[in-house]
Amino acid sequence: MSQPNQMLHARVYTTPTHHRHRLERRCHWAQPQSPCHHPILFYKLPRSLLLTHTRNTAAPQRNVVVSTHCSISSSAPHSHRRLKMFHPYILGAFFASVLGFLLYALRDKERKDNRPRHHRADGLVTSSSEIGQCRQDDGFGTDIIIVGAGVAGSALAHTLGKDGRRVHIIERDLTEPDRIVGELLQPGGYLKLIELGLEDCVEEIDAQRVLGYALFKDGKNTRLSYPLEKFHSDVAGRSFHNGRFIQRMREKAASLSNVRMEQGTVTSLLEENGTIKGVQYKTKAGQELKAYAPLTIVCDGCFSNLRRSLCNPKVDVPSCFVGLVLENCQLPFANHGHVILADPSPILFYPISSTEVRCLVDVPGQKLPSIANGEMANHLKTRVAPQLPPQLYDAFISAIDQGKIRTMPNRSMPADPYPTPGALLMGDAFNMRHPLTGGGMTVALSDIVVLRDLLKPLSNLNDAVSLSKYLESFYTLRKPVASTINTLAGALYKVFCASPDQARKEMREACFDYLSLGGVCSAGPVALLSGLNPRPLSLVVHFFAVAIYGVGRLLLPFPSLKRLWIGARLISAASSIIFPIIKAEGVRQMFFPVTMPAYYRAPPAK
Repeated sequence: MSQPNQMLHARVYTTPTHHRHRLERRCHWAQPQSPCHHPILFYKLPRSLLLTHTRNTAAPQRNVVVSTHCSISSSAPHSHRRLKMFHPYILGAFFASVLGFLLYALRDKERKDNRPRHHRADGLVTSSSEIGQCRQDDGFGTDIIIVGAGVAGSALAHTLGKDGRRVHIIERDLTEPDRIVGELLQPGGYLKLIELGLEDCVEEIDAQRVLGYALFKDGKNTRLSYPLEKFHSDVAGRSFHNGRFIQRMREKAASLSNVRMEQGTVTSLLEENGTIKGVQYKTKAGQELKAYAPLTIVCDGCFSNLRRSLCNPKVDVPSCFVGLVLENCQLPFANHGHVILADPSPILFYPISSTEVRCLVDVPGQKLPSIANGEMANHLKTRVAPQLPPQLYDAFISAIDQGKIRTMPNRSMPADPYPTPGALLMGDAFNMRHPLTGGGMTVALSDIVVLRDLLKPLSNLNDAVSLSKYLESFYTLRKPVASTINTLAGALYKVFCASPDQARKEMREACFDYLSLGGVCSAGPVALLSGLNPRPLSLVVHFFAVAIYGVGRLLLPFPSLKRLWIGARLISAASSIIFPIIKAEGVRQMFFPVTMPAYYRAPPAK
C-alpha cells in the first residue's frame, strides 16, 4: 500500500511586540486540511525540510515558543510506529530552534554594541537606529543641524525654522562678535533680507542708509549712486556694527520654538558609509556630545575647520585690511561709501553708526608692519594719511593715536564642493571673495533664498543619497548671482591697485574716467556692484568697455606705435585679470546654467 502524501503544515501567529510570539507546527501524514482557517500565514513544507525551516523561522524571533505536535491520519496499526520514527525530527527541530535563537541573540547584541552612539546630555545613549528620527535629549527631533551662527547660519536657521523645520544650531561663541568686516550690506542683499523676513534686523542697531559710492583719485572725485528709482523708498544699502547685526539675527532665529540654539564647538562631522549623519561637538561646559540629523549645513565662517571634507578649498590671501574707527567724523558725501584709489591699494570709508566711520586700509600681501613696535602706526601716518581727502585727515590721525588698530586677512576662495550625502556648505566656509565690494553678505543671503526654495517641497530629508543628488542643483542655481559678485570683486580689486606697468596704470585711469561718465557707464557697473542686477554677461560687457575706452583714450587725438602697443597690452591685461576668475568660477555654470543637468533636477519622490 502506497504511503500517504507526507506534507507539513506550519502556522505562525504574529502578535504585538509586547506579547510573546508563538510558533505552532502541525505535522500531517494524511492529505492536508483546508488552510483557510489559519489567520496569518500557512506553509506547506516537505517533511525533509522540517529542520531547515525550523532553524530559519526561529532565528529571527526573540522569545519564541515552539509547540510541535503531530496528528496522524493513516491507519491506527501504523500510527505508533510512525510517531516513534518522527520523534528524532521533533527533537532536532527543537534543539535547532534553541541554538538558532541563541546565535541570533548574540549577533544582535554585537550589532547593537557596534552601532554609532548618540550621547545625550542626560548621560543616556541611543543607537544609530534613531538617526533617521533624530530624537534629541528632550524629545526635540532635529531635521537640520547648522554649524555656526554668523550672518549665514542665523539667517538660515530662522528661514528654515519659519518653514517648519526643526533646527539645531551650534555656535562656538554666542557673545556679540567684534569684527572689522561684514559691516556693509548692499541693496541687493537688503532685498534678500526682506524676502527672508529679516529686514527688521537692521533696526535698533543704529544702522546707516548707504545710497552709493564716492571715488577719489589724484585730487579728483566722482559720485556713483545706486540705481534705486524702481524700488521702494526703504530699499538702500545698510552699514552697521557687524556684531549688533548678528545678535539681532540670532535673537530672531532663537525666538522660534522649533529652533534650538546652543553654544558649543563642533570638532568633527560624523560619517557612516560616506554619509554625514551629524556632528560631534564640545559644549561650553566641556562635555563631548554628538548630535544627529538628516542634513548638516556647515556655516562656520572663513576660518572653517570642517570644509576640507566637503570641498576643495583653494584659499588665496591677496591682502590684509587694517581697520580703524573714526569718531565724530563727517564724510565728504553723506550716506555714501568712500573709495580712495591710493598707492599701493584702495582705502575704504563708510559709516557704521551715527557717530562712527569705519576705515579699512588695504595692505597687499600677508606680511604687515608690526602693531606692537609702532611700525604700523608709522606706516599709516606717513604712507596712508597724506593720500586721504583733507576732511578725513585729522580724524584718521586721531584714530591711529588711540591705538585701536585691528587687522584682518582678505581671503578669496572659489566654490568647489564635493557633493556629500547628508551635508552642505554655505557662507564664507563655502565661497569667499575680496571684501572690497562688500558683496559677501549679499551672496550668503541669496544662497539661503535658493536653498529655501529647493527644500520647500520636501517633507522628508532622510534619504541622504537622493537629497544630495537633488541639492546638486543648488550649486548651479546660485552661480549667476554669486559668480557675478565674486568676479567683480576680484577684478575690481586688481584694477584699483596701483601698478608700475603702464598698461595697468592706463586701465586704472580708464576705469575711473569711465565711471565718471555717468549714465549707463556708471549705472550699469554700480547695479552689478550693488547686487541689483547680478548678470555675468553685463559684467563682461562693462569690463571690456572700460578696456576699450582706455584704448580709445590712448589713440586720440593721434595714434602712435607706442600707444598702439600700450593699448594692445591693456586689452591683454584686462583679459588676464578677468578670464582666470571666470575660469575658477566655471564658465558653463556662470554663463550657461540652463545647459547643466543639475539645473533641472526634480525633488526626490516622497
